[in-house]
Amino acid sequence: MEVKDEKVVDRPLRADPDEKLREQAVEELRKRRDLAGHVLAYLTVNTFLMVIWYLTGAGFFWPAFPLFGWGIGLIFHAWDVFWPQPSEAAVQSAMERIVRRR
Repeated sequence: MEVKDEKVVDRPLRADPDEKLREQAVEELRKRRDLAGHVLAYLTVNTFLMVIWYLTGAGFFWPAFPLFGWGIGLIFHAWDVFWPQPSEAAVQSAMERIVRRR
């Protein structure tokens, strides 16, 4: 039997360290871009809500509720982006603990 259109990829079994580093950098940049979009949406929507509040008589400051609630989510998003990821040594250590428990 003959196999047609088989693609052979000449790659080592382990990922190239530069490729892994590039993937990490791309992931970090994606997270920062997503956070910037989240901040922009937060500012835009809440500014719009405050304009509505002002134009309707500026009574009780009800925009505080979405500002506070959404702000908590924004803080956690920023935490996820800027909190340091575990080092490779920490990951290896955790993997060894898991193997020992089995």
